[in-house]
Amino acid sequence: MLDNPESVHGRDVIDLASGSGLVAIAAARAGAARVLAADIDPFATTAIAINASLNEVALEVTGEDLLQEAPPAARTILVGDLFYERGIAERLIAWLDAATAAGSSVLIGDPGRSYLPRDRLDEVVTYQVPVTRDLEDAEIKRSCVLRLRT
Repeated sequence: MLDNPESVHGRDVIDLASGSGLVAIAAARAGAARVLAADIDPFATTAIAINASLNEVALEVTGEDLLQEAPPAARTILVGDLFYERGIAERLIAWLDAATAAGSSVLIGDPGRSYLPRDRLDEVVTYQVPVTRDLEDAEIKRSCVLRLRT
């Protein structure tokens, strides 16, 4: 978001599966008009609120499972590393299809998980990210930002 602020500047943004809120905070700092950080994990929603406060940005935070309902109106939807399990990936892609049909743009950050719908994505940028060997199978993980085709 900070490398390419035009992707969110002036837009309503949803950061789905926000985790610590890092991407939501970056979107707010890049000039998003409104940011909704969503994560079903109560520890994550607490972390998002704390991190937003520490970074002095205004975010809306929800613990609701947004995939249970029609996508809320947003010009840009951001998804980070959520294609790691078949069931979640199937629910997610159906929800994102509904969002794009309603006019949303979707950006996905992913390190190459198994259930990523590669045939429906265009690569925007690639990063070489240092990771902990205890958690990953390498010391450097290739992660991409991808755009979902409508």
